[in-house]
Amino acid sequence: MKLTKEQQVKLYTNMVRVRKLDELMVQSLYGGKVVSFFHSQQGQEAIGVGVCTFLRQDDYLFYTHRGHGLCEVISKGLPAKAFIAEHYGKATGSCKGIAGFHTSDLKRGIFGLGGTVGGEFTLGAGAGVAAKQRGKGQVVAFFFGDGATGRGTFHTALLMSAYWKLPVIWLCSNNTMAQWVPTKVTCPKENLADFAFGYGIPATVVDGQNVVAVYEAVQAAVDRARAGEGPSFIEFKTCRFRAHLEGFPDISQWGLRSEEEVEVWKERDPIELFKKRLLEQGVLTEADIERIDREAMEEVEEADRFATESPVPDPAILEKALYAD
Repeated sequence: MKLTKEQQVKLYTNMVRVRKLDELMVQSLYGGKVVSFFHSQQGQEAIGVGVCTFLRQDDYLFYTHRGHGLCEVISKGLPAKAFIAEHYGKATGSCKGIAGFHTSDLKRGIFGLGGTVGGEFTLGAGAGVAAKQRGKGQVVAFFFGDGATGRGTFHTALLMSAYWKLPVIWLCSNNTMAQWVPTKVTCPKENLADFAFGYGIPATVVDGQNVVAVYEAVQAAVDRARAGEGPSFIEFKTCRFRAHLEGFPDISQWGLRSEEEVEVWKERDPIELFKKRLLEQGVLTEADIERIDREAMEEVEEADRFATESPVPDPAILEKALYAD
């Protein structure tokens, strides 16, 4: 399905929004406002935005620790205020300020992430079972990084989804770094998508810096899943611009990651690439770019103010959150 002008503008707007929110999270972490930690998603915005912007609200979403799902949940409709307030540990957060980086919103199909990398693969397959049994055309968008493919749960879940033809789209953001160990020294194959072929799952490799390519690949997988044809696997080649975890050195195996390597990737910043394309095609003007930047910054400033001024949770909420009547 070809993107309309309005859809292209929405994709660009969402990428600008999540980049500025990510920058706020980094600033707020070092400023002492964030109560947990933060794994920046800068450089990978095209993936979450391209996948989630046009999903249905009742579709299921499982995100990863990268950005704490920032690109994915904001694109699926979670208010920026709720995301920031949760990370500030405030009662107005998406989970009342007690979940930290485990953002969830069941009304929007956002289930959050597991406590360990790759630990929720089988939950994604389980959500696929639920979606198939409901028969309403729901799909499961399941995100994971290259490092998570080393978990046994990854292979179990892929096998389940293939055998039962579950409507799960397995979305691998391959930034080649895992946590601190490059994928090239842990995996014998260049493309992680090759794993899927062993289970009979259609797979494709996509430029993760190209939001239109991301959208087109995902839309084909979504259409296939909604039609009852089973799962798909999409690998996005991408790069995180910052260290694995804010406050830690940017480690790569036995040393630091090459600054030159990162700079090469920054030349393919997904936001700048799409901006150039939209300007050349006349979809946006310089005035439009300035307006989108200004409105995104206003949203960020309001989310920060809202979260900063919000109250902390009443400790009694823990009883309601942890125990059922």
